[in-house]
Amino acid sequence: MASIQKRKGKFNVVYYYNDSDGNRKQRWESFTSFREAAERKLEIESKQKKKEFVPPSNITMKEFMDQFVEMYGTSKWGAATFRANEGLIRNYINPLLGNIKVQEVTKMTINSYYKKLSNTKCVEYRGRKAGEFVTPSIIGKIDKLLSTAFKQAKNWELIEKVPTEGAIRPKAKSQKRGFWELEQIKTAMENCADNRLYLAMHLSFAASLRVGEALGLTWDCIHISDEEIEAGTCWINIEKELVRINKEAAERVETNGILKVFPSTKINATTCLVLKTPKTESSVRRVFIPSALAEILKDWRERQLQYKTLLGNAFMDFDLVITHNDGRPCDTQVIEKSFKNLVLKLELPMVVFHSLRHSSATYKLEMTNGDIKNVQGDTGHASAKVLTDIYSHIRDKKRAENAQIFNEVFYNQPDLRKQEKTESVQDEKNQITAEDILTAVKDSKELREQLKKLLMG
Repeated sequence: MASIQKRKGKFNVVYYYNDSDGNRKQRWESFTSFREAAERKLEIESKQKKKEFVPPSNITMKEFMDQFVEMYGTSKWGAATFRANEGLIRNYINPLLGNIKVQEVTKMTINSYYKKLSNTKCVEYRGRKAGEFVTPSIIGKIDKLLSTAFKQAKNWELIEKVPTEGAIRPKAKSQKRGFWELEQIKTAMENCADNRLYLAMHLSFAASLRVGEALGLTWDCIHISDEEIEAGTCWINIEKELVRINKEAAERVETNGILKVFPSTKINATTCLVLKTPKTESSVRRVFIPSALAEILKDWRERQLQYKTLLGNAFMDFDLVITHNDGRPCDTQVIEKSFKNLVLKLELPMVVFHSLRHSSATYKLEMTNGDIKNVQGDTGHASAKVLTDIYSHIRDKKRAENAQIFNEVFYNQPDLRKQEKTESVQDEKNQITAEDILTAVKDSKELREQLKKLLMG
């Protein structure tokens, strides 16, 4: 039970609780009015009775986030996510929230924090900055991280409410991904002299692969026999991806799905290339490919075997499809840089390599008349929302085309309303009025005589 005691003009709610070690302790909470103290007393007694009372804690946000990373992050995050979240905590969370007690963080605290972040200088990472100030996109990532952390704090009975729920944060502007028409894609492929990039472009466009999936593709997952080519049933199995990760982060993460770590080419390198399982189960999939792509893969295999024979033991055989000439894995940055140079050389609209996958999804949706589930099987999207948004754009385009067709068919014909109006005016002109008759009688002696005879009988 709790009690209210007045001391030095303050109303104090006094109660006992057991700390995390089971020790019985006393707590005093001060209020300026008796009403506030009485409400707090009832709240404490009610929660203690329902066993929902959260004992007071002096743990700060910095201390809590360290525990959260060790207890949650090491078991739930991949190496890349682990590294990225550690950076967000180090650069943006601890400097502004680190000294605040976790139990003192309210919704108002979070709203004020997000507003302050918008005017905080962006930290440089790998020689690059997202902008002068922290962007809404970064704040969105911080919000996601803090929401997960506070939910765990509630599960661990450290707080009663999640302060990030309903928080107001700047809305990130959605940027439309660049898009190439078919002719532009053909132009790029026909003028590509880089064989690795050429194959990667075909895999991204024809098979809807992410760049990491294309670079992590191994020959044991390629099914392009002569019989399969003739029958049009060639397919590839997507079950791995190639990524570059931080070595220290990889060592701290418990379950990271790493299948193979490739040897570094630089002494004392802090990162390394690894072959790992995809992030989501939906990314593991079978993709049927055009026979033309199968022939390109066969030619590439022959070229690769020639290099293997030529280099002998110097060839590093990891069974990878896209490699350097000596068999080494090809980094994502190599493909993306080569692609950018090709775009600049051909003076094509500037897009990133990933846009080929976007174009692939778009054209497949057009070909299948919006069969989202079918296309999702190729792209491996965990959610159909991305494809739904793409198809919505396609439908808008079709609707606009329909409006123009309607214009050509209907409105480019003679204006029916104008024609009807013209005919009506002509009819009016053909009608003889009384005034016309009087004028004619007045001007004609012959008509006057005829009218006189008619009237006389």
